[in-house]
Amino acid sequence: MTDLFTPDSKALAQQIIETIERGASGDAEQLAAQARTHYPDDAELARLHGIALMQLERHADAVAALEQAAQLAPDSIEVQCNLGSAQVASGDADNAIERLRAALRKAPGHPAVLLTLGNALMAAARYQNARESYAMATHGAPGHPGLRLNLAAAELELGNVDQARVHADEALELHPRFDAAYALRGRILQSQGQPAQATESWLLAERLSPQNPQYPFAAGQSLEDDGKLAAAAEAYERALRLNPHDGPALGQLLFLRRRLCQWHDLDDLSARLQRAAADGSAVVSPFVMLSEDVDAERQLQCAKAYAASIEQQVAPLRKQQAFTYAKPAPDAPIRVGFVADGFNEHATGLLVVAMLEALATDDELDLHLFATTRDDGGPIRKRLASAATLHDVSALNHAQVAQRLHDTGMEILFDLNGYSGHDNGEMFALRPAPVQVNWLAYPGSTGAPWMDYLLADEVVLPDTARATVSEKLMRLPRCYQPNDNTRAVAEPPSRAECGLPEQGTVFACFNNSYKLNPAAFARLMLVLQQVPGSVLWLLSGPEGADERLRNAARAAGLEPERLVFLPRLPHADYLSRYVHADLFLDTLPYNAHTTASDALWAGCPVLTCMGRTFAGRVASSLLQQLGLPELACEDEESFIAMATQLGNDGEALATLRQHLSLQRSQSPLFDMRGFAADFKRAVQAMSARYRIGRKPVDLDL
Repeated sequence: MTDLFTPDSKALAQQIIETIERGASGDAEQLAAQARTHYPDDAELARLHGIALMQLERHADAVAALEQAAQLAPDSIEVQCNLGSAQVASGDADNAIERLRAALRKAPGHPAVLLTLGNALMAAARYQNARESYAMATHGAPGHPGLRLNLAAAELELGNVDQARVHADEALELHPRFDAAYALRGRILQSQGQPAQATESWLLAERLSPQNPQYPFAAGQSLEDDGKLAAAAEAYERALRLNPHDGPALGQLLFLRRRLCQWHDLDDLSARLQRAAADGSAVVSPFVMLSEDVDAERQLQCAKAYAASIEQQVAPLRKQQAFTYAKPAPDAPIRVGFVADGFNEHATGLLVVAMLEALATDDELDLHLFATTRDDGGPIRKRLASAATLHDVSALNHAQVAQRLHDTGMEILFDLNGYSGHDNGEMFALRPAPVQVNWLAYPGSTGAPWMDYLLADEVVLPDTARATVSEKLMRLPRCYQPNDNTRAVAEPPSRAECGLPEQGTVFACFNNSYKLNPAAFARLMLVLQQVPGSVLWLLSGPEGADERLRNAARAAGLEPERLVFLPRLPHADYLSRYVHADLFLDTLPYNAHTTASDALWAGCPVLTCMGRTFAGRVASSLLQQLGLPELACEDEESFIAMATQLGNDGEALATLRQHLSLQRSQSPLFDMRGFAADFKRAVQAMSARYRIGRKPVDLDL
């Protein structure tokens, strides 16, 4: 009921529209709710109420309001489109598609309906149908830049990158200041391996829409890919200023601070990240969390939240792909796949190549490698391609790779990335294989329902850590990490040519800079102080990291000249430098992994400290396998004491080096035929259970 003082419904509607347009969604919702008490049968007021509720992300309430509007105005195209959008936002894309197709029957070729239908089809991961809907809409609205952009997005999901670029450029011709078009162009260029051009597009989008935190974050990612870490960190800082609760931006900024050895605000950033992971206020990268001083329980909590976000994201596509698996014949070879971005001169390729060569002639296994990065033309890639069937899938998106994996008939599929490098989470969440295994590159539990097993050993994951693993645990009877026992060690240059003094103990730590945190560095400085004439040989870091470490040494009371930096070198040349290293000093909470294997193979003893997590126990596993458990210290004090003692005892260091020289040919750590046999047993155990219809279980070999 209205009175003399109540504005008419049109005036109220105009007031609500103006309030929505100035971004005051809460005020608009209150105005609309109040107006509807006076005009309960007014479809336009119900429609505007639904729009305000959508902007407030009150999706169920928005659908209810728009359904009332649809009852009051069943022939309104505008209401049907708004209701379809609300259903999509509430996660009900299938019903939105039905509704919009019914609306299209009433208004054939209507561009607004076709646009909204395309959006609903995109949300349902029905990308081909979405492309057709958008393409039809362009006939009725050829000058609509948003339609061209959506058409580009559909082409990109279908893997048609060149066509996506064409439509994104068309959108920009129609609307030269279209920020979202520059953003999509950035995605396209990134997928084509052009990070510098991608950065340029993202920065243009950011300039046009400076309040959108997604743009500086994406620019940061492309800058990282282009090796411009300081500029990437600045971009992440801009994203965080716009959205202080942005977990991915916070995680990447913290990780870059570690890589750049910029420690000034490390404690604050780390505390913020840990709080976000603990209270669930943000989704945080599990890989970033590996470098934080947290326990395995917190790492698992973080991984589960991250996996849940991926699971929600890929659910529509998994429903569309709906992979099923044909059971192999009982006597058929086990088809085993490995997916990695490291099938090149990379830690992953270097670790697995000799093991795969040892399995190459085994008729009971059919090995396939899926390389998500381009061929670098190096010797490791060639050896891998000779040992197994190698598929270059670097030009494909996650959905296309998953389809290829499924079509190739993988029975057991190993993820050699996990959440590190080119994160394979979205691909494995699509379930391309019936048995999926986390191994090698990501040292921890994925927390993911799509991962059946984690392959490890009893040192990195003892019985006491079982509760921190979501997968079924398959433990090898040896160190879980293979080695290349054919690695060539080049002839080393002189100490002087390496920048080392002629006399004095040389401590080495060639771990990546993100593992060298302030606490680990302080331990190393204490050792240097107690070993006169000693130096610390470090791997050169990016963009001024070396100078920052020299300044940190000076602040600790040491001459900065006692730090020597090793540039990045070809692998055989890098290995040769260990001839001049007397003792490798490890880091916590993230140990040396491949680097520890390299040091031991090249004859340099490794001193480590047993950590609380998988990532902090890998060097201990290597040493135990090698018969040197005494070099795995229980705590920081004993680590410093032993490093000091060995650093001052040249004879003891010579004895350790002699022991390592013998172990190269005798230790099971470097026996890749033995490793291959144990690995095969693990694969056979997983396959046997799958083939007889049994679920995965924990198993110690």
